[in-house]
Amino acid sequence: MPVHPPTQNGSWRHQLGSPDFPPEPDRYHLYVGLFCPFAHRVLLTRELKGLQQFLPISIVKPYPKEGGGWRFPSTDEEYPGSTVDHLFHSEFLHDVYFRSDTEYEGKYSVPVLWDKKTNQIVNNESEDIMRMLNTAFNDFLPAHDTARRELDFYPSPLRPQINEISSWMMPNLNSGVYRAGFATDQESYEKNCRIVFATIDRLESYLSDHPRNIYVLGPHITEIDLKLYTTLVRFDVIYQQHFKLMIGSIRHNYPHLHRWLKHMYWNVAGVKETTDFKHIKENYSKSHADVNPRAITPLGPEPNIERWTEEDEQWRKDREQGPESLKGHM
Repeated sequence: MPVHPPTQNGSWRHQLGSPDFPPEPDRYHLYVGLFCPFAHRVLLTRELKGLQQFLPISIVKPYPKEGGGWRFPSTDEEYPGSTVDHLFHSEFLHDVYFRSDTEYEGKYSVPVLWDKKTNQIVNNESEDIMRMLNTAFNDFLPAHDTARRELDFYPSPLRPQINEISSWMMPNLNSGVYRAGFATDQESYEKNCRIVFATIDRLESYLSDHPRNIYVLGPHITEIDLKLYTTLVRFDVIYQQHFKLMIGSIRHNYPHLHRWLKHMYWNVAGVKETTDFKHIKENYSKSHADVNPRAITPLGPEPNIERWTEEDEQWRKDREQGPESLKGHM
């Protein structure tokens, strides 16, 4: 039976669907934090694919992190939105890691996909888990639920585009906000801040050049939308202030991305439901003492996501009806 593989960064990279880890309802358990954009993308995949009954979850608290790392509440009521460790009643997430590898020395991150049958971590890399959940449980979904069975966030015809965009969006934006925010000198901060905004500019230009797209790559949602959403939904509410990304905001400086973000939040079932702004804001503001030593959580912006307007709704209807309806709206 597989054990912890010797990967360079200490992660587990086993594959759900392999002979050792076949898809089975309620065999696996998912550990997440609602604050983490990388765990959020996995949670979105689970939610939109309708896998809740097949893949239970446990949710760590957004803070504190010091003194042992991410921890679970003692009851589900202690911090709303977080849960106890439903499998082992652990106090800390690192307890789960040590159950899989007693000599583990890496980071204790979310998400974590756990196998209850073999009592070990399957995978703790968010993109891997997203892509596994994309298809692994399709055969267990109700036969009449063709929409979820056919929902494919990584469709073969779009994989070259998805991979190409991911190759620069992930390091320069998804992870880039952290390189800017945790920079320890002015030169490094300015360099990485510029990279973040150059990447946002590039995405804004892409949407501007493809005005018929309701999602980034066309009429259907893909993993690019999930990866981008979980970063941009945090941008105005915490990254801009906390990570000193002050050159612009999504709502005021990027009209195409702003409308796309609102569409994801208000119109895609399951997206709003997995977005917890209290967890998001309190995690960053209360667990990074070197960035925010007084742990004061800022107010604003208000609202967290701007409302979906009649003009926005007309934009959506035009794109859902096809190219002919766009005449006069471009």
